[in-house]
Amino acid sequence: MLTRGAIVRQAPGKYEVVDLEVDDPRPGEIQVKMVASGLCHSDDHIATGDIPVGVYPFAGGHEGAGIVTKAGENTKGIKEGDHVVFSFLPACGHCRWCASGMQNLCDLGAGLLAGSRWGDPTDFRLKLTDGTPVGQMCGISTFLETTTVSADSAVKVDDDIPLDKACLVGCGVGTGWGSAVNSAGVQPGDTVIVMGIGGIGINAVQGAAHAGASNVIAVDPIAFKREKAQELGATHAVETMEEAIELAQQFTNGQGADSSIVTTGVVKPEHVQQAFAAIRKAGTCVVTALGDITEVGLPIALSELTLFQKRLQGAMFGASNPNWDIKRQLQLYREGVLKLDELVTRTYTLDEIQQGYQDMHDGKNIRGVIVYDS
Repeated sequence: MLTRGAIVRQAPGKYEVVDLEVDDPRPGEIQVKMVASGLCHSDDHIATGDIPVGVYPFAGGHEGAGIVTKAGENTKGIKEGDHVVFSFLPACGHCRWCASGMQNLCDLGAGLLAGSRWGDPTDFRLKLTDGTPVGQMCGISTFLETTTVSADSAVKVDDDIPLDKACLVGCGVGTGWGSAVNSAGVQPGDTVIVMGIGGIGINAVQGAAHAGASNVIAVDPIAFKREKAQELGATHAVETMEEAIELAQQFTNGQGADSSIVTTGVVKPEHVQQAFAAIRKAGTCVVTALGDITEVGLPIALSELTLFQKRLQGAMFGASNPNWDIKRQLQLYREGVLKLDELVTRTYTLDEIQQGYQDMHDGKNIRGVIVYDS
């Protein structure tokens, strides 16, 4: 069928909205009419070229929710009419990682940036109207009015949950919240530093607060983001890491933060250096942010790594298990514990996507969301 979606033709490049042909679902696949899609920084990394992909043109979007319009055979119980939230990380359910409770590391993730169906680099669900294959971000491409995806990438949710808010748990919420709760292992009474308060960092703040941290120090140069962090659980908000480190030491008799979480928009080696230096002996520095994925090397003190027994921890989707954590977080939202409505600074139409990313770069949004016509 014909649909409309936002693609980049090259990198560096900008998103443009074009007509596309999208396949009907095959066995194991569903077709979904999109309701909403978050404007995550990772899709901007695709446009800038920080994250190279397997094929251009490439249709962006990996944080979304919608309603199933068609379902093939063997779709794990998902049927036409169901409401689904996409997980940008598919979970097959039977590889080593899924079977051991680490769905975020599912082997299917190897194809996230290839753009094609899993396992076949020549088979694409999307094409331009002239037949040119179009890559699909994380196998889902939520910047489409209608998309066809593997059932491994979808989680059925209750019909009463607003999908324009639920879309956020498919990436930003789980990545940030899980970075604190799962990857940093925040404990009651901890002192935590969150570096960078955007769509990921704001949820690391929420996660640290939910886990019982006594001191949650948000770091961002933009006053609006510092204010928002304090509304959603930060006990303190400062402009620089120097201020954050001084505060953390005040709270811990000079030892430093129990954990630091790096959620800057574009991570640089010096960000990790600062965050690593900020933690106490046996503390944890979690690196969640992305930047130029070809960059190698961190200027951290090796003596601190060894002699202070510090831990440097990467976090993919906040070490979440999509099929459980997405539903768990939506239940927390229902109970008023997890804030989702407050994360959405502004909504956009699909045709306003470039404005949405400009607003992100200008520091105007915690999270911008594309809302599609119903």
